[in-house]
Amino acid sequence: MKQGLQLKLSQHLTLTPQLQQSIRLLQLSTLELNQELELMVQDNPLLERVDAIDDSSMRSTTEYEQATTNNTDTAADAPAETTTRELTELDWNESVSHSSGDDDDDDDFEPQASSQDSISLRDHLVWQLNLTPLLERDKRLVLLLIDALNEGGYLTQSLEDIAEMLPDELEVELEELQIALKHLQNLEPTGVGARDLSECLALQLQVLSEQTPHLGLAQRIVEHELAALGAHDYAGLKRKLHCDDEALRAARELITHLNPRPGEAFGVSDTRYIIPDVIVKKVKGLWIATLNPDAMPKLRINQMYADILSRNRDVNHQQLAGQLQEAKWLIKNIMQRFDTILRVTQSIVDRQRHFFEHGEVAMRPLVLREIAEVVELHESTVSRVTTQKFMMTPRGIFELKYFFGSHVNTDAGGACSATAIRALIKQLISAENTRKPLSDGQIAEVLGQQGIVVARRTIAKYRESLQIPPANQRKAL
Repeated sequence: MKQGLQLKLSQHLTLTPQLQQSIRLLQLSTLELNQELELMVQDNPLLERVDAIDDSSMRSTTEYEQATTNNTDTAADAPAETTTRELTELDWNESVSHSSGDDDDDDDFEPQASSQDSISLRDHLVWQLNLTPLLERDKRLVLLLIDALNEGGYLTQSLEDIAEMLPDELEVELEELQIALKHLQNLEPTGVGARDLSECLALQLQVLSEQTPHLGLAQRIVEHELAALGAHDYAGLKRKLHCDDEALRAARELITHLNPRPGEAFGVSDTRYIIPDVIVKKVKGLWIATLNPDAMPKLRINQMYADILSRNRDVNHQQLAGQLQEAKWLIKNIMQRFDTILRVTQSIVDRQRHFFEHGEVAMRPLVLREIAEVVELHESTVSRVTTQKFMMTPRGIFELKYFFGSHVNTDAGGACSATAIRALIKQLISAENTRKPLSDGQIAEVLGQQGIVVARRTIAKYRESLQIPPANQRKAL
């Protein structure tokens, strides 16, 4: 086989480091972006974050919002057409972060840190145990059972299994563990140490006054007929317990006010706050999206190092020069990130304006391709923009992806979004007669009368997504 050299020309797409950084920043959430920027600021001395920005550093966003407000009378999609200053004109010594300049009520939406430190269930039980006049051996056995509780306060292991795991030299009998369990179940919260739901509810009923109406009936239900109560088999319950509707209703009301998971009231809660990227308001009859200044990082070029580079451009300062260029790229990409988020958000708002006026029932079908064509971006870019990005509206805070969804055809030849259908299902069920709840087939018939053709299995799927039980479980006495 003869060897030879060939010269071949071809074209291929190469992602520059700047473009790779732009894509990565675009798909980050606000919290992830701040974490990324903290690392970059630590690694690059040319980049710094500032807490106070002077008026001169607010010009780009101020000009943006003024242009947006001035154009609301002429076109609904004005914010999407208005852009910030050309990046080539940007003064790199200024900050990227901008403030709207409006002194409105939106500044009040700040996360409030809780000052209360919750005590754990174990610490709460151990504290009570130390106050009880028990022998040291009994306290140790109760402590052993406390360590075996789950987060809900239930003892998931059997006493026999716990006894088998203990060393033989301790000589712990099963009867001793049973006594220790009784001591544990006498502690607060009432119901802790139960081995199943029936025992948990029974423990809570035992501490009630004997004069409590229908207490005996409620105890019989939780001990023997709890499954029938959960299945709403009221006819079978009345037949087995020989009671009327009024007594069963009162006993059921007593049971439903008990706590099925007594241990969940303890422990440190993991509270996570959402910082909206965009704020949507109604301005002169039009719904307008603006960037949330609190979500925009405050970045600028370090003036001291920039002055050093301007006076010394020798070889010894090439590393600083490279870091200066990286800082400029980062600031530019962050500006582009928020500009893209705003353009996409305004396009969504323009197409879902009926939602902001009337709620979920007015949501229209929307796909990523439709927004991508309007803002002239690829669908994958729109998908990155709408993931983990949130808008604050008068109706609440929503992720941008919330406004996209499948659709169902109507008799008139149009389409109805899945979100609107779920809202209609919720409305129909909330207004139904609880003695004769609507079945999935009946809901499909009602929607069909309104021109929305939906199969019964589709209704069942949407109902389950709303965590609404079927008709037989919604039936009331």
